[in-house]
Amino acid sequence: MLPPFLMASDPGSFARHTIQRRKPGVIAQVIATQRYPAEIVAALEGLAAELQAGPVGLLPEGAHDAQEWRQALHPWQGAAWLDLPWFLAETYFYRRILAAVRFFEPGPLFLLDPYEPQKREALGEGLAATQRHYGAVSGLDLETRVQIGLARCLWGNRADLSNIAVAASSEADGEESHRILVDHRRVVWELLASGRVHRLDWVADNSGPEILADMGLIGLLLEHDLVGQVRLHLKAQPFYVSDTMPKDYALARQALEAMSDPACRRLGATLRRAEEDGRIQIESHWFWTTSRHFTALPPDLAEHLAGADLVLLKGDVNYRRLLEDRHWPHTTDLAEVTRYMPAPYVTLRTLKAELMVGLAPGVAEAIAEQDADWLVNGERGLIHYVDAMRTAQAEG
Repeated sequence: MLPPFLMASDPGSFARHTIQRRKPGVIAQVIATQRYPAEIVAALEGLAAELQAGPVGLLPEGAHDAQEWRQALHPWQGAAWLDLPWFLAETYFYRRILAAVRFFEPGPLFLLDPYEPQKREALGEGLAATQRHYGAVSGLDLETRVQIGLARCLWGNRADLSNIAVAASSEADGEESHRILVDHRRVVWELLASGRVHRLDWVADNSGPEILADMGLIGLLLEHDLVGQVRLHLKAQPFYVSDTMPKDYALARQALEAMSDPACRRLGATLRRAEEDGRIQIESHWFWTTSRHFTALPPDLAEHLAGADLVLLKGDVNYRRLLEDRHWPHTTDLAEVTRYMPAPYVTLRTLKAELMVGLAPGVAEAIAEQDADWLVNGERGLIHYVDAMRTAQAEG
């Protein structure tokens, strides 16, 4: 029997806090940073009020994805927001933001990213961190640079504009190893160095500091032929405040090329050339902005990912998709419960949800004694490699 979903109604949970406190804060920040007309502000304020008191409203029937969301919400017809599974509540909340700001409606607000001002500010912070990084790794050997790059991609995941409690500290420190609870960097390096990863599918998360960290490692892997091609999966529309869309990636690459620092300029040029010759391909699939888990991958995307030699999944949302956002015991074997994945994968995320598997018995309890908020404060992370199909074949 599967464990229950993390529910927004779970007493004292981070999920409940997210719906009652954090999501109204997201709305307030959008209103404060954009110059929306009064009717849009009223729609956003109405959504904030609905989170607290009203039943969950539906998208207009004419919305292009109305049927997808109506199907997802069907088991909870007439429910309040706190009655929903947390993952469904969060993902639908961000879709409702787009409805409130008329993102898809023809007119002056058409395709206007409600989080654009916040993303621009985060980009500036990320560019400064990128310059510091290149100053620190100059002269190091390739393996060390790749392993540092993986750690930088991990801790960059802390820079999440939908969770401002951890957004201020997105860089690694010198004492990071004990905070990486599952650390398969050596395994990933050996796989890359073996020449077996021709195609790497990279499923990105946040823009700003995180995507810049990702771009640094992608550039390094391509420059040294550790991978042949990177399929970079980005969001087709705004999602979770800071998620990377193609426009955010393009802006970051252009900003790198415009910097005075030679290493940053070189990275930007490397990425641009890789796009031009097809070694980087930017992709967006509608799945990434839905409430679906990886157990419900659309057939076309499952077939597409099966063509990768390695899939790299960034962030909490993708980790939650892997585990269907359920209350799994901390000792659960990630490979065992993700046998359905179509390709070997590595998941990198800092902990910002009450979900963590792959730990030895007693480890979670020992950490909790030292830090009661260890599952949600972004102070710990994981780099977890899984070849679930090979595991299944070995056991078969």
